[in-house]
Amino acid sequence: MNELAKEFSYQIGWRSRGRHPGRHASAQRGLGMDFVGHAPLISYPDPRRIDLRLSLRDPMEQVYVRIYNQRSAVPVFVACDLSGSMGFSGHFNKLRIAAEITASAAQSASRINDPFGFIGFDEEVRDAWVIPASTRVQAAYLLAEQLQDYRPPHVGGAGILQVSRYLPRERALVLLVSDFHMPLEALEEALVSMQRHHIVPIVLWDAAEYSAIPEFGLTHVTDSETGEKRTLMLRKSTHARIQAAFAERHAALDALFMRFDVPPFFIEQGFDADALTEYFYQFVTA
Repeated sequence: MNELAKEFSYQIGWRSRGRHPGRHASAQRGLGMDFVGHAPLISYPDPRRIDLRLSLRDPMEQVYVRIYNQRSAVPVFVACDLSGSMGFSGHFNKLRIAAEITASAAQSASRINDPFGFIGFDEEVRDAWVIPASTRVQAAYLLAEQLQDYRPPHVGGAGILQVSRYLPRERALVLLVSDFHMPLEALEEALVSMQRHHIVPIVLWDAAEYSAIPEFGLTHVTDSETGEKRTLMLRKSTHARIQAAFAERHAALDALFMRFDVPPFFIEQGFDADALTEYFYQFVTA
């Protein structure tokens, strides 16, 4: 196991249509144990599934077989924001946490034979940060190692609007990892474009961004996504406004994600795999 990986458990709330065997409830007929009904042998010619009791009772002397659904795999993706604000490092390094989530998701998916893929974006989706879904996760581990050391340039996160083009046609589980400092209008448009998939928004914030700020004095700040530099005179009222702005942003993100029925998973104190497991048990009904 990769040293960044912290395995967690997850489940899905729909029946997979995937053809590859896995651990999730499926709509695919197969050799599984999920009984769904009977059919004439002529329609499903599998003598191993003959139901003798039902066949002997049939007045038309029809031979019936039991029909089962197989358990199938589901693609799992991490779609990760690589914009300038994700380079922030305060109490924690955001991209180090994103790397831990990536390695952990790859390991957790591999354990139950789900294919794993990665999509990295800033102003656009970057091909160098794209891994197609595969059950071979060594490439994902290598990418996670690179991700923790990546220092993003001063660019925005508009590439979130392109993520849906890199997702498969079949429904996938997508861990959307970002600090979500992009405009809410762009985020809403991106969520609409990904509605066929199950999105888990993972919000990476750091208390040092808004609470560990001096109440008085001069400070120099740089906008991490535009590179613009400013000098601010900090007062107690300025400190309070910054705190209030982050509280309002938290509430706005909550409201937007809940409109799409995808509760956000906030991380401010480092990645806790057990907490993510609890999230799935609480919000995703298998």
